[in-house]
Amino acid sequence: MIPCSILDLCPIPEGATAGDALRNSRELAQRAESWGYKRFWLAEHHNMPGIASAATAVVIGYVAEGTRAIRVGSGGVMLPNHAPLVIAEQFGTLAALYPGRIDLGLGRAPGTDPATLRALRRDPANAEHFPEDVIELQRYFSPEPGQRINAVPGAGLDVPIWLLGSSLYSARLAAALGLPFAFASHFAPDALMQALAEYRGAFQASGQMRMPYAIACANVYAADGDAEARRQFSSLQQAFLQLRRGKPGQVPRPVDNIDTRWSPMERDGVGHALQYSFVGTADTVRRGIEAFVAETKADELMLTGLFHDHGARLRSFEIAAEVLQAM
Repeated sequence: MIPCSILDLCPIPEGATAGDALRNSRELAQRAESWGYKRFWLAEHHNMPGIASAATAVVIGYVAEGTRAIRVGSGGVMLPNHAPLVIAEQFGTLAALYPGRIDLGLGRAPGTDPATLRALRRDPANAEHFPEDVIELQRYFSPEPGQRINAVPGAGLDVPIWLLGSSLYSARLAAALGLPFAFASHFAPDALMQALAEYRGAFQASGQMRMPYAIACANVYAADGDAEARRQFSSLQQAFLQLRRGKPGQVPRPVDNIDTRWSPMERDGVGHALQYSFVGTADTVRRGIEAFVAETKADELMLTGLFHDHGARLRSFEIAAEVLQAM
């Protein structure tokens, strides 16, 4: 069975609170552990009414405290928003508390809009220094003799660094630095195959990795009936549509007929962006996963889903786990 993990955004459904979302995410992680998932990653987003994981390291600690063995990490921390030393100290603290269970996935995008980036007191040009910041961060975890500044905690702890991306940039950097790589094909499918090919073709062995290791991400909306799966999927479709219209909100309630919510052009655009989505019963999801894994030859599969209905969310990931175990 291909290893499978979960990317979670701590979704805040319409009518719920951030506290509800955080508790729901921890419950999902606890269930995911019992279902055999390998990792549970959380993503940094700011000024998003439907996402409660802005303080990503804090949420990782909350989830790790509520679980026993599943790896918990960031998918990812947007490094240009932070000083590398601060991230080393945060994730060093997590690794000290939950040894052998913490992953540090790094992204280059700000994870927010320009106005919020200014509120974070960050310079948009910071993204240009992403490679140097990654290398600086690596030094804090593996300090050289005589290094004047050390991460305490952090220095000498086992915190695997991953690079995340939705384009070719991070694939090439991950290959050059010898790091594992995860591609955000669940919303940015176009460069997936080229990114994987360039990553594998240019990979240079490092102290962390001897061989390339790639994760590909997809959406999953599994249910006991196709119509119910499509209905639950409509929450993500609506959320994506709202984001493209510049009006992000809490996760919308599902609808029976999504075609009443968008124009044909919007339908085609959202459909293209979300093309790597497995929506339906267990059989439909199995066929989708098999085709996706065959196409990408991913070393690991990461599933995600933005649900309004937490019960449906749990059931979807449960069905997906059953499918994977039977494959």
